[in-house]
Amino acid sequence: MSERRLLYYTADSHSLYLWQSGKLRLEGVYGADDEGVTEFQAFAKQHPKSLYYILADLAGEDFHDEMIPWLRGGDRQAVIERRLAQRYRDTRLAAALSLGRVNVAGERRNERLLLSSFTNTQQFSPWLDALSDAGAKLAGVYSIPLVAPILAAKLAAKLGAKNSRTIIVSMNGAGLRQSFLEDGHLRFARLERVVELSGDSLATFVRSETLRLMQYLSSLRVLPRDGPPLTAIVIAPAGQRAAFEEALVSEARLSFRIVDLPEAAGIAGVKRAEGMGGEQLYLHLLAKNAPKEQFARTEDRKGFLLWQLRRGIVAAGALGFFGCALFAGAKWFDIWSVRGQAEQQRREAQTAEQEYKRVTATFPATQTSTENLKITVNEFRAIGMRTAEPGPAFIYVSQALEQFPLIELERLLWRVDVPKSVGIGALGAPAASTAPPAPVAVTQVMEISGFVTNTQRSDYRAITALVQRFADALQVDPAYQVVRTQLPFDTTSKGTLSGDIGTTDNGGTPRFVITLSRRVGK
Repeated sequence: MSERRLLYYTADSHSLYLWQSGKLRLEGVYGADDEGVTEFQAFAKQHPKSLYYILADLAGEDFHDEMIPWLRGGDRQAVIERRLAQRYRDTRLAAALSLGRVNVAGERRNERLLLSSFTNTQQFSPWLDALSDAGAKLAGVYSIPLVAPILAAKLAAKLGAKNSRTIIVSMNGAGLRQSFLEDGHLRFARLERVVELSGDSLATFVRSETLRLMQYLSSLRVLPRDGPPLTAIVIAPAGQRAAFEEALVSEARLSFRIVDLPEAAGIAGVKRAEGMGGEQLYLHLLAKNAPKEQFARTEDRKGFLLWQLRRGIVAAGALGFFGCALFAGAKWFDIWSVRGQAEQQRREAQTAEQEYKRVTATFPATQTSTENLKITVNEFRAIGMRTAEPGPAFIYVSQALEQFPLIELERLLWRVDVPKSVGIGALGAPAASTAPPAPVAVTQVMEISGFVTNTQRSDYRAITALVQRFADALQVDPAYQVVRTQLPFDTTSKGTLSGDIGTTDNGGTPRFVITLSRRVGK
């Protein structure tokens, strides 16, 4: 992971700290002149892979409320850039902080912004150019007020201060810093230079400056006249908490919550650095969890953005490799499982073979081999498949006859038709394979002869229709099929009526013949 270096930028001097393992280590102090810029650039050239954060603690900051339409994406960014250009002459260091959406009945949705920049942005240019010339990566330019909401959230949660409007006051190396927050968003901040004061005098000075800030916010109508007391969280220097508690007494519109610097450092989860004021809290929080909003433009942060992109690509590659490794592991587990199953099947096959040999060893001795016995069994099975009984067929025909009482059955001939390719010689021939023979299309055939009673011989239409219905009834079961029907009467192509119109032997009653077939085994 790249090292993080933080430049604490004040009006008098600039201190460079290395943040490592949760601690700040001073690496250099540079003057605000050209010599200091040259020394800082030389240091940056020696450490080009570090991430550099600039934390400004200056008096000249501007805050301006702005209202824009509720937009997203490129349109929102274009509107913000235009508003910043209208507000500030130099937009190299400018930021727009969102204060949330505003819904007004009957109007379109708007978004409140807090435009912020420095009164003198030219003082940063040599330092930004020095980082660019050194090839270093600038993570961003921040100010104490931008980091104040993070510190205020931690302190308020620990102290139980749930007021929506809060002033956080700290004694930094640059002076007395006051940041006004509303609903967790920065609204205003100021820095007041402080001369050497004792504990009581410093506490009195903090009280007077906090009251002045309240009056100023009330004049701007940022604070309502009738509202809950404003909470002021004051971070007192180490060892001066008692003096601050004595001087900072809460009143009707202002409630003070005092916490000393070591306790605040513990609440913020940072390790206190000796010889530093309240700026150590902001530097630690900036290194651990930098806010999204900052002042530098994309051109000045190009190296840092490329570094983020490379990191993202490496992370995506690592994630893809991890996913491929998981997939390969799953496949390997499947292969291992299949191999285990195959080995188990092989063992079971060996066990079954041994059991078969053990059982066959107890069989009585025969005059032929086991293969010939298998062939004989298969032949008997084939003979059984080609064997049919007339009983079921007779029952089926009798059920159809019950539906037609006018039909008298004269003769019923039943036989089994075997293809010519299958004969006794073929059945007795030894087979080359022990596999069961393929099924043979053996068919049982019934020739049904009969006549219609109680019907006039001349009513050939009724006789023919009755016989046809009888033939259809014989095909109710799909297994049976009528292959030939000889009706008592028929009409030739010349319109001549022909057929068995009756003879003296049968008393003049016309006969019919129906041939019904069914494959054996169906």
